[in-house]
Amino acid sequence: MKKELLIFGAYGALGTGVSRILSAKPFDKVYLFGSHIDEKNKFSGKKIENINTKDLSIEENVSAVFRNILPDKETNFFLFSTVGGFFGGKNIWETSEDDWNKMFKINLQTNFLIAKYFSNLVKESGGGSICFTAAYTGLHEEAGKGAYGVSKSALIHFVKTLALEGKEINLSANAIAPFIIDTPANREWMTNGNYSKWIKPEEIGELAWNIFSNFSFISGNIIELKDRSNAK
Repeated sequence: MKKELLIFGAYGALGTGVSRILSAKPFDKVYLFGSHIDEKNKFSGKKIENINTKDLSIEENVSAVFRNILPDKETNFFLFSTVGGFFGGKNIWETSEDDWNKMFKINLQTNFLIAKYFSNLVKESGGGSICFTAAYTGLHEEAGKGAYGVSKSALIHFVKTLALEGKEINLSANAIAPFIIDTPANREWMTNGNYSKWIKPEEIGELAWNIFSNFSFISGNIIELKDRSNAK
């Protein structure tokens, strides 16, 4: 059985690290999706195909990118979505409707559409697995992160529902829920943070590989990644 991989948000801060790890794994084909792919720094190789995307909260745009991939009964498909966004620092009563809606658009709507079209691909193929990027805050409430936390909590509920429904089509679904990832944006946001404790994008890539390697029985899990409590 062949194995093909799709990574959405492949060239973001998290996506680059995940793509670096997963594209080196024994997949027969790797599709890397990004909205602003840098021609100078993009991943390349015989098995890698880079695909530019438009706004993934619009169904036609998601439908269009999935037309690049043909179903195959002799192929298992795997997908990692790094798509998401963060908004914080304001109480509920200070949060604008636009900011609230933006979190649901980025964190839930886009991943719903990606999952919808991926599920249809898997249904006509051998099987597959999908892994999303949730958040620790989606499981544990934090003041000042209401819009972000609630949208990620909704994503977690969505993943668990997809895992149940996916049994019909040999599709497993999971999510990782990091507390904080070591990215340039997060270092800028938390200038006094202990970066040695933070989870690296490459480590998330290795975790995703382990999930995909055991996709036939790992499903419906939200894997919390808080930090390295023993790091100094």
